[in-house]
Amino acid sequence: MVERESFSSKLGFVLSCLGSAVGLGNIWLFPWKIGKYGGAAFLIPYFICVFVLGITGMIGEFAFGRARKSGSFKSINDIFNEKGKKGGKILSLMPTLAVGGTLIFYGIVVGWVLRYFFASLKGDFYKVDISNYFNSFAGTNSSIFWHLLAMIFTLLIVTLGVINGIERMNKIMMPAIFIIFAVIVVRVVTLPNAIEGVKYLLIPRWEYLFKPVTWVMALGQAFFTVSLNGAGMVVYGSYLKDDVDIPKAAVQVAIFDTISALLAAFIVIPAVFAFGLDLEAGPSLLFITLPHIFKSMPFGYYFGVLFFLSVIFAAVSSIINMLEATSEAYTSEFKVSRIKSSLIITIMAFIIGLPLDLSMARFGAWADFITIYLAPLGSIIASIAFFWIYGIKDAMGDINLGAKNPLGKWFEPLAKYMLPAAGILVLVFGVIYNGIG
Repeated sequence: MVERESFSSKLGFVLSCLGSAVGLGNIWLFPWKIGKYGGAAFLIPYFICVFVLGITGMIGEFAFGRARKSGSFKSINDIFNEKGKKGGKILSLMPTLAVGGTLIFYGIVVGWVLRYFFASLKGDFYKVDISNYFNSFAGTNSSIFWHLLAMIFTLLIVTLGVINGIERMNKIMMPAIFIIFAVIVVRVVTLPNAIEGVKYLLIPRWEYLFKPVTWVMALGQAFFTVSLNGAGMVVYGSYLKDDVDIPKAAVQVAIFDTISALLAAFIVIPAVFAFGLDLEAGPSLLFITLPHIFKSMPFGYYFGVLFFLSVIFAAVSSIINMLEATSEAYTSEFKVSRIKSSLIITIMAFIIGLPLDLSMARFGAWADFITIYLAPLGSIIASIAFFWIYGIKDAMGDINLGAKNPLGKWFEPLAKYMLPAAGILVLVFGVIYNGIG
């Protein structure tokens, strides 16, 4: 039997989890949401949700994986069998299907980012109509090559293993993201009229705190920004050594994930104000508005290259986790090697994703189904399996193993009641609002 790998250091684990959390949602959606839902006022419900529910969820998923030394597919099924409960096999599929379904459409998005990076390198943004550039390839067969390139790159990293692949790449990509973001923020906030964008972010519009939609969107953003789907963080936790302080690691991931999202907001919103562009452009800010900004600003070529390089790092670090979680489940079920399982899952994800390459309508429908239904459902199932079926007493013992400041009884109602309830709310509100993450 091959010995299960472990992260070589606590820093490597935190950076890898941060890589999973720091995805396109931080860059693509967070700046738009903070602008649309009250500026600094939005941060109040967002911080509450991240630092109460988000951290609770991460602690649970990390400890679940470490306790069972396996991903959620095997862990959930085994726990149900051990406790004499039925339905474990079917329920254990849900978190894996959620992360696998995300892998399918996220690979396409990573391909888009790769194309934008190479376009910025070539200086294409100075030669084309940026408003129509995205639509010229997204939803067409032109995106297939970039989709394939994204999947191959991800496969190469994952097949190298936990230490030489996942951990090593995140040790490079995560510090690089923060350095690049900081450099671009300094440049953007010094643009003419950018200070109005800074004010827009920093001056709270308190009336938004009395609008339920603000709290709903903050909950959704917090839930998805730390990758709570019942599988991704569980599999990283399964590679943890017993001396790692899980509560401390979860807090560190939440803090740095939030900082990255705020840095992204201070790039996007002030730049939009500086060039008088549409703040309500929403998610298209990333692929339409920002290239226009880099085209117009002094030294925009260099800042555009840096920005899309950081977006690649954010996207790739997240998709690595998706492929790892899915292929680990395949390995545990069929007893094949890491390389073989990763290759099979990559090929399957790419083939299933091909119809999504060719139609933005199909892409949107698939992404909505996964994020609205399966991801919250996966998180709910994992939290119930760990804190209810496995048992809150045993779960707390696993959580506090290696903790310098063990969590007390106060944590139990958060984990046992509030976390599953939050997952249910994300699911219900996602259906009502057609997506909140």
